[in-house]
Amino acid sequence: DTEGLLRIKEENQKHYRRAQRHQEKKEKIQRHNRKLGDLVEKKTHELKTQYEHLANLRRAHILELTSVIFPIEEVKTSMRDPADVSSESDNAMTSSTVSKLAEARRTTYLSGRWVCDDHNGDTSISITGPWIILPNNGDYSAYYSWVEEKKTTQGPDMEHNNPAHTISAALCYATQLVNTLSLILDVNLPKKLCNRQVKIRGISDLRSVNEFCGENLSRHRFTRAVKKLNANILHLCFSQHVNLDLLHPLHTLRNLMYLVSPDTENLGR
Repeated sequence: DTEGLLRIKEENQKHYRRAQRHQEKKEKIQRHNRKLGDLVEKKTHELKTQYEHLANLRRAHILELTSVIFPIEEVKTSMRDPADVSSESDNAMTSSTVSKLAEARRTTYLSGRWVCDDHNGDTSISITGPWIILPNNGDYSAYYSWVEEKKTTQGPDMEHNNPAHTISAALCYATQLVNTLSLILDVNLPKKLCNRQVKIRGISDLRSVNEFCGENLSRHRFTRAVKKLNANILHLCFSQHVNLDLLHPLHTLRNLMYLVSPDTENLGR
């Protein structure tokens, strides 16, 4: 029994010494973890600072881009409400009828329901200048109506004061701006608008142009391209946390205007 007791005491001493070594290793690992934690916290703070600096740079580039090259502004068309004109021509029309006509003019049927659109027909949005505008309500039917009429009508083409050319130019500039914003913000766009290589007259090199700058598009191709552009703009707005109450799926340039507005707090994130 005495010999067995001595063996047990020796084993206990070995276990005790081993436990001390494990305790020292544990304390060493804990010190190392605390150092790593402090380093990670420091790096996280530095990374956050760099992100803020990058966001400010992106914001500055975007504001410079939209103020010098692609200014987007709201243009008042000073159109009179048809309800007011009708009421002047028909003295027997009641005030309730006038109000119903005005309300009908300010609503849009979208996704199976009627939504209010206070800007419908009252204003237009310009890009790169007051002469290149898009209807605020997203109605671009003047483009493909002109294309279909041009196919069937013989005679000189009215190149000047043609709304189809204005719509095409505005959508072309909007597409260029959206592509540039996606590069600055480092955001991948969900839809790809086809770019084609065309030869500039008298010049041998090729230039890349987007879909709206090419030949006259059919109604189907034009509508599909506009839907892609609107989807890309909404995707950029979502990525920058633009207030959803301001957005409308059909308001191409108005959504862009809200996106690049200096009042957008998260622009550049």
